[in-house]
Amino acid sequence: MAEPTKNSGQKEGDLVQGDFSTILVGVGNLIDNTIEPLSKIVVQTLDSLVVVAKQILEGVNSTLGGKK
Repeated sequence: MAEPTKNSGQKEGDLVQGDFSTILVGVGNLIDNTIEPLSKIVVQTLDSLVVVAKQILEGVNSTLGGKK
């Protein structure tokens, strides 16, 4: 494996900090890319439930003699 190159003014601690930052950014991107599709699925599910609930309430209302 190749050794990482350092700038002339870069210290060993800076190299570790840079690697840690890169890992954090990668993990953040992974989490973001995972949560975004899941949130869209949740929104679609809730929208469908609202439609079904509205239909149920309209059916109950018309059964009980309410006007539409």
